[in-house]
Amino acid sequence: MDDTLAKQNLLRYLQTGRDALLWKLEGVSEYDLRRPLVPTGTNLLGIVKHTAGVEAGYLGLVFGRPFPEPLPYTADDAEPNSDMWATLDESRDDIVALYRRIWAHSNATVEALPLDAPGSVPWWPEERRDVTLMRILPHLIAETHRHAGHADLVRELVDGSAGLQKANDNLPPGGPDFWPDYRARLEDTARAAAAAAGEQAPAAAG
Repeated sequence: MDDTLAKQNLLRYLQTGRDALLWKLEGVSEYDLRRPLVPTGTNLLGIVKHTAGVEAGYLGLVFGRPFPEPLPYTADDAEPNSDMWATLDESRDDIVALYRRIWAHSNATVEALPLDAPGSVPWWPEERRDVTLMRILPHLIAETHRHAGHADLVRELVDGSAGLQKANDNLPPGGPDFWPDYRARLEDTARAAAAAAGEQAPAAAG
C-alpha cells in the first residue's frame, strides 16, 4: 500500500472518532455539557477540549509543526486537569471551532510528511520517544476513539442518548422499550453469578 492510500485510510478512521465526539455535544444544555458525571469529573465538553489538545501535540509539536495558537491548558505549568473542563470563558462554539482548526492543522501535517517522517514525543519515556508518523497516527486514532467512548457513556448518563455514529447508532432494534427487560435480565444474571461464587450482591434498589 502506498503512502497516499495508507494516509487516506488512517485519516478516515481518525475523522470518524472526531465526528463521533462532536456528535455527543449536539442538543445538550450548557449545564449538561459541563457537569461532572463520574467521581473523576469527566464531562462532555472537557473530553473534547482534552482531545483537541492531545491532537495538537501529536500531529503538531511532535513533528516540529506546532499548532500556531497558544493552548495554555497544555503547558507544563498549567493547573492540573485544566484540559479536562471548560471555563466560563470557553464556550462550546469556541472549543468546537478550536478542535476543527486543529483537525485542519493535523491533516496538513499528514499530507506534508511521509509516513516514515521522524518525530519525538517529549512527554514519553526517553527510550521510546523517537517515533514516526506511522507510529503516531494509530496511537492518536486509538486515543480519539477511546475518548469518543467516554463521551458516549457520559452522554447516556446525561439524557439516555446512545449510539456509535450519527448515521449508524449500532444499537439493537426496539428503541427505548428494549432496554428495561434487557437490563433486568443482566441484573438477574449478575446476581446468579454472585450467588454461585459465594458472594453477596448488593440489595436491589427501590
